[in-house]
Amino acid sequence: MNSGSDVAANLQLAERLLADAAADGCSLAVLPENFALMPNKSRDKALYAERPGVGPIQAFLAVTAQRLGLWLIGGSMPFVSPEKQRVFGACPVYDSDGEQQAVYRKIHLFDVKLPDSEESYQESWSMYPGDDPVAVDTPAGRVGLTICYDIRFPELYRLLVDDGATLFTVPAAFTKVTGEAHWHTLLRARAIENLAYVIAPGQYGEHADNRKTYGHSVIIDPWGTVLAEQAEGNCHVAAEIDPDLPAKLRREFPALSNRRL
Repeated sequence: MNSGSDVAANLQLAERLLADAAADGCSLAVLPENFALMPNKSRDKALYAERPGVGPIQAFLAVTAQRLGLWLIGGSMPFVSPEKQRVFGACPVYDSDGEQQAVYRKIHLFDVKLPDSEESYQESWSMYPGDDPVAVDTPAGRVGLTICYDIRFPELYRLLVDDGATLFTVPAAFTKVTGEAHWHTLLRARAIENLAYVIAPGQYGEHADNRKTYGHSVIIDPWGTVLAEQAEGNCHVAAEIDPDLPAKLRREFPALSNRRL
């Protein structure tokens, strides 16, 4: 997606893309980070922050999941945090009946100055960090929920694997600069080292705050093979997932059980 500062327009776009995915036979769908809002100013997110289970963005996700018969992982959206001006980057999960099954709050916040660039980001100025890894059972397997910058912290993914995860979701708004350098390498590494699927839908293009995101939404199998990818454009990217493949590979290639801590 290329989300902007108009929440209603973003939800209308997301609804169309999710309907396309359902018509294509998808049973699990994952939206990008900040799918409902890429604001003009980062602290504008607080104006749209919702409490768990309450609010128009969550209502949209619940109704859409039920209407389309999809398990729906809601990328990330603003949730109320202990501080009024900062929000959690929250990823709610809905089953095909529209019931909320889990919520993950982004743990790692993007506070960096990009090398050889004038770009810098301080997510902690507008966002509040979560603390807890979250995995949830779905028809595609047990999903470990992560968001964007989390991908640079492999210890989180090992915790999720130890909790039974066979598939990771990485909704993102990766910067163009870091995406060109690291996006595919990081995603394939997390898939290969954990013998797990990775689903990574991304924001692309230019946004209201002049930020440029990399796109390249991608689905990767547990052996590191790219199953489907789209560089940019408002669209859905689909692939067939074999829920039994991670366990099969982990038996045949027992790198995880060979760990010595």
